[in-house]
Amino acid sequence: MSKLNGKIAVVTGGGSGIGLATAKRLAAEGATVLVTGRRQAELDRAVAEIGGAAVAVQGDLTKAADLARLHAAIAARGEGLDILVYSSGVADVAPLAEITAAHFDKIFDINVRAMVLTVQTLVPLMREGSAIVLVGSIAGVIGTPGYGVYNASKAAVRSWARTWTTELSGRGIRVNTLSPGPIDTAMMAAATEEVRAGLAAQIPLGRMGRPEEVAAAALFLASDESSYIAGAELCIDGGMTQV
Repeated sequence: MSKLNGKIAVVTGGGSGIGLATAKRLAAEGATVLVTGRRQAELDRAVAEIGGAAVAVQGDLTKAADLARLHAAIAARGEGLDILVYSSGVADVAPLAEITAAHFDKIFDINVRAMVLTVQTLVPLMREGSAIVLVGSIAGVIGTPGYGVYNASKAAVRSWARTWTTELSGRGIRVNTLSPGPIDTAMMAAATEEVRAGLAAQIPLGRMGRPEEVAAAALFLASDESSYIAGAELCIDGGMTQV
């Protein structure tokens, strides 16, 4: 029996990478999945790949009007919302001396501000016992040179999961953080072989992860199989930060 039959899910950043892999897995387990992102063409391709009852809702979650449109698209279905996976994110390099206000705002607007406003907007639609999965990163607990702003933004994701776990506990809504390590997405494919080999050498399992492996963990946190897990962080990093 599929684990998510009858469930309604939203996956942000669902047009590519971890978001797309997660949307595919949730749909394969029976959920109706609404994927959102900024690029319509990418979303259209994603919906075609996901199949089933997938729906694309184009929008920039840093904009109030687009958030309202996403809310309306879910509300119009009249079925409420069971799963929210916030997978949108961006990373840019800037060591301390080169951090600008624009660099800071770009990363925190997408990784933190938009996440907070998305959860705030959609929580009223979520049914009793729903699940929120925030895609963080092991960057939130390490100090990679040049990624200070990004690292801080992912630490903030982890912090919000703790706060929302207490604030939403009365409705039985579970909030957890999924923190991937180096994952072999299209973004990572652009890295040089030297960089890729260097990353793999830091991982006890000796390789980078696959988007599908992160998606499997997202499914676990979104499903009733994790019904007694709340406020937690699940690291999908091949042991990189665990040993």
